[in-house]
Amino acid sequence: MYRFLLTPRWWGINVFVVLAIPFCIFMGSWQLGRFEDRVQDHETASTQHESARREAARPLTELLPVDKATVGRQTTVTGRYDDQLLVPERKLDDREGFYVLSLLRTDGGKALPVVRGWLPGEPDPAKAPAPPTGEVTVTGALQAAESPGADGVSSRSGWPAGQTGAISAATLLNLVPYDVYDAWVTLNEGDSGMRAVPVSAPQNTGLDLKAFQNLGYTAEWFAFVGFVIFMWFRLLRREVELVRDAELGLVAQDGEDGTSGVTGESGDKADGEKTNEAGADGAGADGAKAGLVS
Repeated sequence: MYRFLLTPRWWGINVFVVLAIPFCIFMGSWQLGRFEDRVQDHETASTQHESARREAARPLTELLPVDKATVGRQTTVTGRYDDQLLVPERKLDDREGFYVLSLLRTDGGKALPVVRGWLPGEPDPAKAPAPPTGEVTVTGALQAAESPGADGVSSRSGWPAGQTGAISAATLLNLVPYDVYDAWVTLNEGDSGMRAVPVSAPQNTGLDLKAFQNLGYTAEWFAFVGFVIFMWFRLLRREVELVRDAELGLVAQDGEDGTSGVTGESGDKADGEKTNEAGADGAGADGAKAGLVS
């Protein structure tokens, strides 16, 4: 009954199933691993942020370059404030506002972007308090450079003068005539009555949309495994029923020319009808001949 499994058609179906199932399981496991990694990174970042707040501030040079291990760490820097920029479209407690970003020129000549605080509403230079004059020492949480379009950072371009969409060296080097550190600091306490900007988690470490996309892809790959198995059994059952019907004489098996015949009472009836039709045609023809002879 199952000899049809050795036909070329079923060889192709079986090979596809044998290859598709382990591939889908591998992809589903990989996506699940990605989701678990993001959960672990999120927990690590949260724990690190809490511990960093209790640690003593360290010089900036000891924490560079910024990575997952140093982001959020407390750092202290001494210098003089220079240019000031506004960073629009930044939300805090679901309220739209902007960051006040001041560039701190250090003794080495490089400038460190310092977010002195957050203000609600549209960015307005008149609302932003001027930075302190003279030499100052700031203490805050070290942050990684931002990428446009990621983690709430606007991907727009062509900002008005005195504004920037992202806090990064690549962006700021086009706005100021001196070198800038590829990192920034948010003050622990807002300056001049502004609200302090909370520490942001490193990119790809939070339970964001990408993390839940990994979880959704995991479900899709494992669901496809079930679909492949279901379709294989459905095709097998259909083929077995056709073979069984053929053995019972309900349907004829396919011939070499690809046609199939019908057997049983329906076939006999069809043959009888053809015989009667042939007899009637013959009688009509004999009658016509007799009429012509007479």
